[in-house]
Amino acid sequence: MNKQEARKVYLEKRLQLTTGERNRFNDLLLIQFQRLVLPELLWVHTYLSIESKKEFETDAILHFIEFQHPGVQFVIPRMNSETNELENVHYTDDLIFETNKWGIAEPINGLLIEPVNIDLVLVPLLAFDANGCRVGYGKGYYDKLLSKCRRDVIKVGFSYFDALTKITDSAPFDIPLSYCVSPHRIYEFG
Repeated sequence: MNKQEARKVYLEKRLQLTTGERNRFNDLLLIQFQRLVLPELLWVHTYLSIESKKEFETDAILHFIEFQHPGVQFVIPRMNSETNELENVHYTDDLIFETNKWGIAEPINGLLIEPVNIDLVLVPLLAFDANGCRVGYGKGYYDKLLSKCRRDVIKVGFSYFDALTKITDSAPFDIPLSYCVSPHRIYEFG
């Protein structure tokens, strides 16, 4: 399946999930994530989910990470319209948010953290394949961000669905995941 097909099919599948199915899958995703053995984490990048697209909400994952790694700090993305890249804003209680043109809440203030400081990135996705290639919304923001992170940064996606066999049009600039967590298993990639 190519990226365009996967975007259409998996967004539609996700939108068709009932609230009960999503709640059950969210619980299972947390249970699976808790099985991961992660090194010490100082900085974790997390996306803010888009409710209208029924993205997996990372709140329970973040609480678990805080419990496992006292002192961990979180960063959230902000799109820089001049560079067409994501910035990492330190997630604190004093952030002020505005909704951008895609309907995503973004901080308009806050301290920027360099990508090389990030230990773990929670990556949004629509679909992924058995090689760890992911399909996002097609703008390449996360691939650009991941290309600026350290080589050992841990990249974790969450999917309500299992892996595709292969995304046929993955590109050389596509950065594969380290893991993808589904309700029934953890996929680990080279």
